[in-house]
Amino acid sequence: MKYIKVFVPILLALIVGACAKPPQHITLEQNKPEIDAALKAYADVWSKANQITVTIKSVGGSSGIDLGTQLKADFAAGDMPDIFAIAGLEDYKQWSNLTLDLTGEKWINDTSVPFKVDGKVYGFPVAVEGWGLAYNADILKKAGVDPLTLNNYAAYKAAFEKIDAIKASLGLKSVVSMAASIDMSWVTRDHNFNSLLSNGLPYGDKSVTNDLLAGKVDAKRLSEYADWVELLFKYADKAVLTTGNYDAQVGAFASGKAAFLHQGNWVDPNMAQAKATFAMAFAPHGSMAQATDGIFVAAPSFYVINKNSKNIPAAKKFLTDLVYTDAGNKYMVVDALMIPAYKNITLSPAGQLSKSVQAWAAAGKIYSWNQYYFTQEFREKTLAAIYNQFATGAINKARFIDLMTKAFESLKK
Repeated sequence: MKYIKVFVPILLALIVGACAKPPQHITLEQNKPEIDAALKAYADVWSKANQITVTIKSVGGSSGIDLGTQLKADFAAGDMPDIFAIAGLEDYKQWSNLTLDLTGEKWINDTSVPFKVDGKVYGFPVAVEGWGLAYNADILKKAGVDPLTLNNYAAYKAAFEKIDAIKASLGLKSVVSMAASIDMSWVTRDHNFNSLLSNGLPYGDKSVTNDLLAGKVDAKRLSEYADWVELLFKYADKAVLTTGNYDAQVGAFASGKAAFLHQGNWVDPNMAQAKATFAMAFAPHGSMAQATDGIFVAAPSFYVINKNSKNIPAAKKFLTDLVYTDAGNKYMVVDALMIPAYKNITLSPAGQLSKSVQAWAAAGKIYSWNQYYFTQEFREKTLAAIYNQFATGAINKARFIDLMTKAFESLKK
């Protein structure tokens, strides 16, 4: 009996110990500050439903630091998140030793844009996004500009000149809201740069991209592109262009102080917060002399799971529930105003710019995102500075073309 008396307390202790596991906790670090509030609200709901604490860290926007830099700091500190976002192949290469193979996950069957490398799936597409040049349709109507004609450089030049001549009567401070400060360089060295890479080309065509990566520059295409950059900079509010942050740039358009905005449909939450009720949509970029008929659409980023995480099952469930629960669907489409990347989700975002992206995509009039085939270091350290110098007037267009040419030639292996 004495053995039984000893054994029972030990057994009870083991049972209690097994039941008292440390509470699970996962951290998600992402690069879309505009969805920060909605994502944190959903994470709180999911945490309570699953008894797993979720911490959301959002980097970017007006924070003055990008996600890549923050992740490097996290890694150095031994504090990498369980889930984090990557933009594409170059980001994957940097973190490939930490990314978990997600091949076989249920959600893969319901998306056409998972992030794959060598046939294996590593990234969960966050959404589908797009951009052209956003326009205030009400202002264009008052100015007598038909947005359907805005499809090449000459058309935009004429429209900008016309609107600029009467901007005071239209209540405008500038024709276009554009940012080119170093802190906002993703607008230029990522989004605007992609006009050079893919405008007017069949979806998936990387011919220009591959040539530039090999140091071969199409002088005519680059010259026409430089005209487009110069035009945007000329008709932008100089304060917003050279020193403005995300809120200043987007706010100028939302408040009706700019007729055009160089951003994508991810600003829909900002438009809603600002109660911007005017009609808005996207027109193609005017980076070429020839007419182009499409905007840039793709998955903007992908969630990857840290394969060294101690909470991989919980991290996987968090992602899966985004796709297959009503709460997850509502968060993505209704609260975060994102275009879902999953065909099983029937909800549609209410934002006007997201509806415009969907319309262009439904018509098959879309161009690829090719900027992320260039390293983050090249875009951040080399291209960003060139755009910034052009915006501030430190260099002219001829020098911009020269510096861009030399930058690409330096990539030649």
